Amino acid sequence: MYTVYHNPRCTKSREALALLQEKGCQFEVIEYLKITPKADELKLVLMKLNMKPEQIVRKGEQIFKQKLKGLKLSDDEWIKVLVEHPILIERPIVIKGNRAVIARPCSNIELLA
Repeated sequence: MYTVYHNPRCTKSREALALLQEKGCQFEVIEYLKITPKADELKLVLMKLNMKPEQIVRKGEQIFKQKLKGLKLSDDEWIKVLVEHPILIERPIVIKGNRAVIARPCSNIELLA
């Protein structure tokens, strides 16, 4: 069973879902812009990704460029930013068990097999 943090407006996110469907995989979709992950949930996802919060920040987003670019924040501060502005969370994030990948490219999903 896979879990996908998904943004339906994102081409790469839709491609990841299509790949999982094509392979006949079962998955749960979390539209994280509608249901924002809590700080503890993000920490768990980051642990599975083996990444720091700043590593999953979408630095091309306007909110980042206008308010966050150049700031030196702690991990907890970045998590707070991601909870407050989920549009900044890189996508799609695909989780299987205790491991996760950012599926850009969607072939990264193969790393979870």
